[in-house]
Amino acid sequence: MDLESIPGVGEKTARALRALDEPERALRRGDVAAIATAPGISQGRAARIARGAIRLEHNDPGGFLATDRAREVYRDVLSLLKSRTVTDYAAQRLETIYPSPRRSRIEDVQAFARGALERESDEAVLTALEGVEPLEQPGDIRVRERCLATTDAERYSEARDVIPELSVEIVEDTQGLAELARGYSTVIALDESFAGVTIEGDVQVRPDALEAPAEVVPERPLAFFARNRDRLQAAIEVHRTAGLAADCDLEALEDGLSRLDEDGTVAGDDELDRLTTAVDDLDAAASTAESVANDHLREAIREEDVTIEGSDLLSLVERGAGVDSLLSRELADEYAAAVETAREHLTDALDLDQGEAEIARRAFSDEPTFPVERDEGVVSRLREELTAAKERRAGRLKRELAADLADQREGARKLVRAALELDVELAIARFGREFECTMPEFTAETGDEPIGFAIEGGRSPLLDEPLEAIDPVDYEVTGVALLSGVNSGGKTSTLDLVASVVVLAHMGLPVPAERVRLRRFDDVHYHAKTQGTLDAGAFESTVREFADLARGGEGSLVLVDELESITEPGASAKIIAGILEALSDNGATGVFVSHLAGEIREMADYDVTVDGIEAVGLVDGALEVNRSPVKDHLARSTPELIVEKLADEAREPATNGGDVPDREAGPDFYDRLLEKFD
Repeated sequence: MDLESIPGVGEKTARALRALDEPERALRRGDVAAIATAPGISQGRAARIARGAIRLEHNDPGGFLATDRAREVYRDVLSLLKSRTVTDYAAQRLETIYPSPRRSRIEDVQAFARGALERESDEAVLTALEGVEPLEQPGDIRVRERCLATTDAERYSEARDVIPELSVEIVEDTQGLAELARGYSTVIALDESFAGVTIEGDVQVRPDALEAPAEVVPERPLAFFARNRDRLQAAIEVHRTAGLAADCDLEALEDGLSRLDEDGTVAGDDELDRLTTAVDDLDAAASTAESVANDHLREAIREEDVTIEGSDLLSLVERGAGVDSLLSRELADEYAAAVETAREHLTDALDLDQGEAEIARRAFSDEPTFPVERDEGVVSRLREELTAAKERRAGRLKRELAADLADQREGARKLVRAALELDVELAIARFGREFECTMPEFTAETGDEPIGFAIEGGRSPLLDEPLEAIDPVDYEVTGVALLSGVNSGGKTSTLDLVASVVVLAHMGLPVPAERVRLRRFDDVHYHAKTQGTLDAGAFESTVREFADLARGGEGSLVLVDELESITEPGASAKIIAGILEALSDNGATGVFVSHLAGEIREMADYDVTVDGIEAVGLVDGALEVNRSPVKDHLARSTPELIVEKLADEAREPATNGGDVPDREAGPDFYDRLLEKFD
């Protein structure tokens, strides 16, 4: 697939898409989550790019929704679907499902939708889905306690490219390597010439390090799992709750995630925790140990009676001796006890092992001094030893965990993708159940007789009413028909039903009806009711639009609501009659709602089909209507029904006991008016 041939994709965007692992696969599948991981591409833009790629794949020219009202219907039904999603991903993914005239595209989505309709939504699954989000790539990783070393300039450049997470240093010889070992917890020598050398510190000779970067920098794979830990755990819960088959070992993945902290460090290892705590608490523990020793020594001095002979005092003064000599001579045992107390406190507070304790003991000298002071050099050495031990331990644990998770990465991606796609499927399933939908039948593919559309038991999803309060509608049209009916009888709702059914069917999705058969249309032209008479310019534009349809409208569905309002009634009837003639000659399918159906039929030069939404009467001042249009029937208007009601009332017996009806006007007046409707 030529990425730059996708609508809306230029050179810069194509370059970003090529950074994906499998860009063509993601684009063909409409995988919004994968596309959105490309640099600089948001989830909303990813949906638009996916839609463009799908159109390119199916040679879809676009423009199926040819008018503003047709596009409004699409956005309305799409909104109903999106409102039933849990994740932002699913809502964006549904944006890639659009109405298309292409058989291949419709069948692709139909296959997906049929599988979706078999899904059973469960509150536990929907709750689990709340924590699922598309996986993210971790940011730049820098590891500062480890470095690579080489004597070769070319090797140096290669190492910087392959393992950018580590510093790369050039050394001339073993001495340079030893100097690096004093500044880093671990040094990885890339040259085989260093094999067998003995250097103090953690120096590893790994000539093959650049071939296995994840072993050298386990932080790289671990960062991915750490960044997405919560998302993966939520996806695991979705799979378990929904009973989905997984492409990875859920228990092994869950175990690996439980051993990983959000910052990418290994969790749950007691020895690593001990070393980490010791490094963090070293300064505080050393200060406390120092205070413990001095408190002990002060108390000993207060309680000790020290007697110094004059000759001894003179000798001490002549030698320039100070309190240290006095402590050594008179309080040696007490000083030794104070220092031992400090050493024990430092060892116990940091939970040091035997080797570490030996270093810690040297932090307090045996030579008497007051106040007792720690040796900062020894404390620093202890810190280096603890830090190095911690990093070695952490490095080993990271390598082990990274090895355990290494084979899980692709499975983890599929795990999250499946959970997100489940949300899309459940949204379609919930929509299908809540609106009692069925999959439509396209007549061109079944070999049935030519038909525009045939809807049985349809309920418009665009009505702001509970489903049970909506009367089911049956309506079938082949060719172009006029739809007549009383005001508020449901003519516009019928057009909305037809439009929504056709749009959903061409999206490849289930439709809100008991059964639907229809042809594949090239486009949908839905003209909403015009508010008031159009000015000359707008009128001209409207007539031009229908002229274009008349020339190339074969395969179009044309829905028009009271076009007569664009100009004077007499002229409107003539114009609509001419439009119907042209569309009928061209093989289009259309429904024109009009109160001038009788006049239009008389003016047309062919037998125009007139269907009617019939009001069966007035009940307590409200219309009682049969919502399904009656074929080949000109429906009576609301004024006619009212006059008929008045005539019937005028014929009723008088309420005053006489033979003359108690009415101001007799039935003859109303009958005369009724004759005008014939």
